[in-house]
Parts: sequence; structure tokens; C-alpha cells
Amino acid sequence: MRLLKHNLLKLFSVFLLTSLLSACGFHLRGEYTVPDDIKEISVTSFSPYGEITRLVKEQLRLNKIKLVEPSATITNIHILGESIGDRTLSLYQNTRAAEKEITYSVNYRITIPNIGSKDFSASMTRSYLDNPLSALAKSEEKSLIEKEMRQTSVQQMMRQMARLKSEIEEFELKKKEAETTTEPVATSHS
Repeated sequence: MRLLKHNLLKLFSVFLLTSLLSACGFHLRGEYTVPDDIKEISVTSFSPYGEITRLVKEQLRLNKIKLVEPSATITNIHILGESIGDRTLSLYQNTRAAEKEITYSVNYRITIPNIGSKDFSASMTRSYLDNPLSALAKSEEKSLIEKEMRQTSVQQMMRQMARLKSEIEEFELKKKEAETTTEPVATSHS
């Protein structure tokens, strides 16, 4: 009887936790809606073997998108570059940095055949305490934060892909409208 109560309590706890997480909009990692018409994609990068490129490919595979070689008929994600910078947020009394903020940014272009291309960026900031007495721990913490920021940026990229087609079509329409309004009007003199 006691085992049954314990199992029921566990089951109730799991159910409660699941309901709370789904109510707040929580999604399991890798659950992003990539447009259905994108079945294959190519990935090119400023750093073909870099961590950001590896993470993007991994996330695409999780979304069941086949990675193929670049061609004119295949959607392409081109990772243009990434940057990491930091700045001091607060100081100790001896003027050493006490708290720092890390800023991470990745720029990329997505090209869809017969529609066009658009540049995107994903960026975020995180802060951490900079304790000069624990240099090794500080370095490790910074490294972990940078890794987390790369993973988060890849998740942002997948979310941006969900609304990609409509954004590119809108971008191309605005571009065409701008081109037609800047063309001089031809007048004929007889």
C-alpha cells in the first residue's frame, strides 16, 4: 500500500511538472518549426569546422533536415561571422573588474532559391563575476558562458527560420518597390 502511494505521488508530481512547463511555453530542445518546404539545406561558413557551424548542422539534423552540398536550387545558410566581446560592469575597491558582461553575436545569410536572400543576426549578453583570486574558475566559467551563448544563438536561428519565407518575400517586395520608385520616368519628345 505504501509503495502504491509513493508511485501515485511520483506520477502526480510528473504530471504537475509537465503541466506547469507546457503552460509557460517551455519546449524541449530542438523543437522549432522549420518551414515544411525546407527538406534539404546546405550550410556554408566563414569557419567550416568551427563550433557555431557544428551546432547549426546538429540543430538542423534534429529538425530532420538533410544537409547537402551547396547548389543554386538548395536553400543555404551562410554563417558570415561571429564576435565575442566583453565590458566591465562594476569594479572592486582596488579598481579591478568585479563583474563583466559578455556579448556574443553571429551574423548569417539565408538564401532561398527563386525567392531571395536576407541577412540575419542573433545576439545576446550575459554577465558573470570576475573574481581575481580564482583565475582558472573564472576562465572556465567564461568558456561555459560562451558555449551556452552559441547554443542559444543557434536556437534563435531556428526560430528565425520558422518565419523565414514570409520575411524574405516581404524583403524582396520592398526591394522591388524601391527599385521601381528610383527609376527615372522616360518622356518622349515629338
